[in-house]
Amino acid sequence: MYVTTKGLVLRQTRYKEADRILTLLTTDQGKLTVKARGALRKGSRMSAASQELCYGEFTLFGNRGRWTADEGSTIEQFLGLREDIAQLALGAYFAELLDTVCPEEQPAGPALQLALNALYALSRGVYGPEHVKAVFELRLMCLEGFQPEVAACGVCGRTEPDGPMFSPGSGMVHCAGCAPGALGASVALDGEALSAMRHIVSAPAKKEFSFAIPDDSLERLGRATELFARYQLEKSFYSLDYWKSVK
Repeated sequence: MYVTTKGLVLRQTRYKEADRILTLLTTDQGKLTVKARGALRKGSRMSAASQELCYGEFTLFGNRGRWTADEGSTIEQFLGLREDIAQLALGAYFAELLDTVCPEEQPAGPALQLALNALYALSRGVYGPEHVKAVFELRLMCLEGFQPEVAACGVCGRTEPDGPMFSPGSGMVHCAGCAPGALGASVALDGEALSAMRHIVSAPAKKEFSFAIPDDSLERLGRATELFARYQLEKSFYSLDYWKSVK
């Protein structure tokens, strides 16, 4: 069965002398493991399209659950990322998150669109790295069924929590005085950070990045979204640690 699809390369590894094994995220086919034949040969039409964080169009052949690509062309290479090691490292973190949460061979249109928007914003400098990172983390978690409760304090129900805190473990916003004993396990927010979280969770697609908050509020937001992803997925990310070491 032949399929032509557009996808983002999340990961690539060398296979034998001239091939690559790709983890490809597509809209209609979801996440696929694909052998890119001849991708390492000089002049190969697969060479550019099979690089990590490249968005391209691929002709795939599927047989008994295995996928092979003989042809691929680039649509967007996000060249701005490849000129800055910190930007590239953050893009790799996005790819690692996607690889973790997106199941094999299930439609992944919203997650792929979010990834493309985030990589574009990062590559073109539309928003700062910390801004893009926080939005991507929280919105991706929402898309994959981990939406936090940010409308009101999860304990007393106040719509504007007194001294807002966020619990990464429960995914719940609460007042500083609520949830006794949870203070040490929660992240301190402020009004701007909480408003940004609410925006990211509820904004229409492509509008989730459209907000501005002070740097200290952005720092609080980023700490909350990062810990939320780590707690909920029960995983640490090497690419995230590397980004922090080079940014």
